[in-house]
Amino acid sequence: MNNAPLMITVLGAALALAETACGQDGGTRWSGDLDVNGSFRVRYEALQGQFRPDRPPRDDLWSLRSTLFVQWNPGPFRVAGEIYDSRAFGAGPGGAPTTWEVNVLEPVQLYVASDFDGALGKESRLSLQAGRFTLNLGSRRLVAADDYRNTTNGYTGVRADLRLANRTRATVFYTLPQQRRPEDPEALRKNSFELDREDGSQRLYGGYVSRPLPGGAGLAEAGYVRFRETDTRDRPTRDRDLRSVSARVIADPQPGRIDYELELIRQTGHVRASLQDNAPVLDVSAWFAHADAGYSFAHPWRPRLSVEYDRATGDDPGGRYTRFDTLFGMRRGDLAPAGIYAALGRTNLETLGLRLEAAPSRRLDVFASGRALWADSARDSFSTTGVRDPSGASGRFAGYQFEGRARYWIRPDALRAELNAAILKKEGLLAEAPNANPSGDTHYVSLALTASF
Repeated sequence: MNNAPLMITVLGAALALAETACGQDGGTRWSGDLDVNGSFRVRYEALQGQFRPDRPPRDDLWSLRSTLFVQWNPGPFRVAGEIYDSRAFGAGPGGAPTTWEVNVLEPVQLYVASDFDGALGKESRLSLQAGRFTLNLGSRRLVAADDYRNTTNGYTGVRADLRLANRTRATVFYTLPQQRRPEDPEALRKNSFELDREDGSQRLYGGYVSRPLPGGAGLAEAGYVRFRETDTRDRPTRDRDLRSVSARVIADPQPGRIDYELELIRQTGHVRASLQDNAPVLDVSAWFAHADAGYSFAHPWRPRLSVEYDRATGDDPGGRYTRFDTLFGMRRGDLAPAGIYAALGRTNLETLGLRLEAAPSRRLDVFASGRALWADSARDSFSTTGVRDPSGASGRFAGYQFEGRARYWIRPDALRAELNAAILKKEGLLAEAPNANPSGDTHYVSLALTASF
């Protein structure tokens, strides 16, 4: 908390910049060939009633994220770069920041790209990109550039995107995920600078293809993602080699109509049982499913009510590894805030819930949701909480989560406030497991201001 004056000073500078920023389209054109845009976000998070084992009951954190994106368009090629500066302040003794919060002055993007019209027939377009870049693929449940989290995911490699006249789209990619540095807790607490790394010890590649459903009522999509990792001198791993095959159908919300989304992901491959070199290698057999159905009312506030279901397998004793791995996917859109909360992720989880969202004006949007929580496997660690009962005696039921968000444009396209809140009501597994934190139900809140130019 002793960094609050610094945060207020930086926020003041961000507000001044937003007030004088040119244009209202999220970017500034400095010349005919140069585009520049960026953002400053200041956020405070507080958590009471810690759910993680052996952690103090309270946690809070100030975080600052600044981005600057520059793109040069000299002709047939685009050259672009983006710097992320992510810092965290005020973490207590039990809540040291991680690479989810800290990544100082990192060139997350630095790439060259070009588009080729008519490359594969009339009205087709082929786009090629090479270098460092962010990725948001498919539903973003496996590969994403996380936005709620203070740091993002970056990838180095090549990608190709194809669009055909019949609106079929395809993406293929081969990348080396950027491994955020530093990892030392003391260096992270000091917001120390170290460039991220990418090398052949981690490889992520695959492709997606999508096409509109008959009548244009929705979209069908299929994907394949493979992730491979090996040990390095300073980073032991479980040598994951995971193949994820996905299928998805989706119909976007429209007033007075029912919408839906269904996605299934099957994950196979192999993984070592632990970080030890001589640990046995286990075959992987895991899966994930998401389903939701909603109805948007024909009202000026655009209210939408939906039912949501998610299930990701956990690990059970035996010769196979069955805990689903969401790889580089985001969690905020479906499950819960990330940040210092991050209680729910796509692993060893079954959840059923209701969501109500609305946009009362062009400046304001809100949503609220409630969901019941179960572990898929009673013997595995529940989702991303670290709470586990190896005997399974505490059962599968874990409690309830209630959460909501409100976002308001103080100045349209230039300054936005965001409030997030969540309550994790611990029952069953979260309350009775041998390592359950006895600090009571979890209450989380975050408040952020983002200035864009």
